[in-house]
Amino acid sequence: MSNTQVPQYNGFGEAPVVMTQTGAVQGRWQNASSAEYLGIPFAAAPVGRLRFLAPQAVEPWSGIRSAIDYGPTPQRRPFGPVSTIPEPSIAGDSTLNVNVFTPAPRDRRAHLPVLVWIHGGGYFAGSPSSSWYNGSGFNADGIVTVSLSYRLGFQGFGWVDGAPMNRGLLDQIAALEWVQRNIEEFGGDPSRVTIAGQSAGAGSAISLMGSPRATGLFRAAISESAPSHTITVSQAETVGRALAKRIGVQPSLDAWSEVSETTILDNERELNNVADVPAGPSSAADLVELFRQGYAGGSNLAYAPVIDGEVLARTPKESFSMGASSDVSLLMGSVRNEFSFPAPGQTDLQEAQSQFRQAGFSDGAIAQFTSEVHRIGADRLAGQLLTTYMFRAGVAETAKMRLSGGAGSKTWLYDFAQTSSISNASMHCDEIPYVFDVLGDPKVASVLGHGPSQSLADSVHGTWTRLIADGELEQPSVNDSPCGAIQFLGSMRYDSEAYRFERELIDATSHTQE
Repeated sequence: MSNTQVPQYNGFGEAPVVMTQTGAVQGRWQNASSAEYLGIPFAAAPVGRLRFLAPQAVEPWSGIRSAIDYGPTPQRRPFGPVSTIPEPSIAGDSTLNVNVFTPAPRDRRAHLPVLVWIHGGGYFAGSPSSSWYNGSGFNADGIVTVSLSYRLGFQGFGWVDGAPMNRGLLDQIAALEWVQRNIEEFGGDPSRVTIAGQSAGAGSAISLMGSPRATGLFRAAISESAPSHTITVSQAETVGRALAKRIGVQPSLDAWSEVSETTILDNERELNNVADVPAGPSSAADLVELFRQGYAGGSNLAYAPVIDGEVLARTPKESFSMGASSDVSLLMGSVRNEFSFPAPGQTDLQEAQSQFRQAGFSDGAIAQFTSEVHRIGADRLAGQLLTTYMFRAGVAETAKMRLSGGAGSKTWLYDFAQTSSISNASMHCDEIPYVFDVLGDPKVASVLGHGPSQSLADSVHGTWTRLIADGELEQPSVNDSPCGAIQFLGSMRYDSEAYRFERELIDATSHTQE
């Protein structure tokens, strides 16, 4: 027997020191194929007057900065009492930071594709520091993964006299510029960046595609359950002045700079709605009428991307119809039942069928909607109308605009319909554990139920991986099948009619018929 001692490793050894343009950082290994570098600042701490200005450059640091803990988060208070995704709030001032997960730290020759993740949370909550956004699953497939933070709520998107609009989007752009300057040091290829996000993060990705300020910062995008609404400067100003009046302050940059963050947080959610925008439909006829009035993909949240003439010159969908980002590949879709919560007795399915028929929908489209209501239960009908209004129809309309703008061959749709044994439906956020392949995370069972399908995760994660790595998919594009989508339900298949109902809704209510 040999007396040679075998060295013991704890699996969390120090990862190589990586030199960014502002200083050296040292992370740690999660496993053999994933090193994490957490809480790296991409912009100066947004404190005092900087809370309402465009992101400012980071002061370089000397020595080696520890990057083994998540940095402070713009989220100070959770989305609500119960949140689907574990997204912690972390105290501190330096809230504009990125988290990098890589299988090839300090290897400039690796040139691996890069995923940049933008979290959701209604533009007023959410955190990049979630275990569900851990990049180790993508690292195992040779993809460098970055999650970023951005200012939220009034500080990120509210109107302030003398301050730039869309500060949250400007933060995202600054983070993407950081990626361009630094990701090669982490083994990534700056020419192969894909942005992706869910909910408000997906809406952000769509907005970035329509922003001239973000041109050239990514080659592909993935949009998961995007609320595709934007607001006008006038709408943002109305809310901004109302919040200032509520707090008792002048709505100027100087005055707001003296208001504490706590005071803003105590008051902003009470005014987080645009008064002249409907919250949602009350019936099938109401759904059709809302779309005729131009509320496709609607939401009445006040803290959201603003058509300010600078970051966003026009709505992203208008930009797409004019050919914006036609060179950017896009995978987009929704979860089948997003906000389809039970609401017994609010509307009747037969009445809804009649109203859709009167609006000119085909029997096939009506049958598709009816079949989905039967699948989840008649008590979710009102919720399915809301899901259509806020999410699914926006997918169909964006696909239509991309097609008209010449980007149909670079646009693919998906339809996530896997039922959770907890909710008995396919609800908002359900796809994320499959996307990141984190089915073993402790919170997943409380959302999806015990034993979610690993083979389905392989299909979902694999589809995302192929788009990120190759910039395209082998399935039919919107050019080939305008309503078709990659469907995830038990397994992966292609359904050429997946968005037929939503496309007919858009066509029946379009102000400009093709």
